[in-house]
Amino acid sequence: MTNKDLHDRRFYRAKQEAEFAEKAGTAQTRDPAYRLAFQDTEFLLREELRPVRFQLELLKPEMLLDEAGIGSTLVMYGSARIPSPDQADALIEAAVDDESRKIAERLKAKAKYYDEARHLARLASSCGISDNGKRDFVVCSGGGPSIMEAANRGAADAGQESIGLNIVLPHEQAPNEYVTPSLSFQFHYFALRKMHFLLRARAVAVFPGGFGTLDEFLELVTLVQTGKMEKLPILLFGKDFWNRVINFDALAEEGTISRKDLDLFQFVETGDEAWEIIQQFYELDCD
Repeated sequence: MTNKDLHDRRFYRAKQEAEFAEKAGTAQTRDPAYRLAFQDTEFLLREELRPVRFQLELLKPEMLLDEAGIGSTLVMYGSARIPSPDQADALIEAAVDDESRKIAERLKAKAKYYDEARHLARLASSCGISDNGKRDFVVCSGGGPSIMEAANRGAADAGQESIGLNIVLPHEQAPNEYVTPSLSFQFHYFALRKMHFLLRARAVAVFPGGFGTLDEFLELVTLVQTGKMEKLPILLFGKDFWNRVINFDALAEEGTISRKDLDLFQFVETGDEAWEIIQQFYELDCD
């Protein structure tokens, strides 16, 4: 190295060292044992390296989101099965018996939430709030279809970027087409994915969903209830749905939660209603 700048680093970067290592070609250097540890995929996938993989899944999205200027997010949870309104009738036509037809009809009744998720995402993305060069209320979804697609699609409608946090599953799942490619992440560990959902969250919209949505919602409300996370707007879309699948009042009546814990979230039906609550909470005016 001939650079005499006193502020320049004195050692080669890891990328340069890796390039140097590729030049060797003997029996010893071709053996996996000789590979640089950080380039040895088989080594990184060993059971003993799980703590390192945890750290990598924490660091990679955190660093890239920070470099992208993402200050805060509007997180949107919801089912991967609710159809968009233009696909709802096809779902009913594909039903093969009475039970599947009834389920398809119930899903069609919830198709309105696709449009509401899209509308809320568009409102948040159009606001253009920024602080110290960071973008706020950037839409963040699980990156999949249905409600998640609607969230990313709404941001795209406003010409803004959005985040998708996908998870590796046994069956194939690709990010929906509306996720910004440079903000599309894939996780192996559910725990790290859920952490990234909430690290930058300033509001969370929860649409009707199944086990995954319930898991995400209940963990979030537990974090706020226990004081591990500051209070923020938690908006449950579809009061009838949520009161049917979870008897919140019964939990309070049984004494397993406090009555005041029911104030940790609010029921809403429309994107306009949800965005109004968020604006009031943060004293914003984005009209």
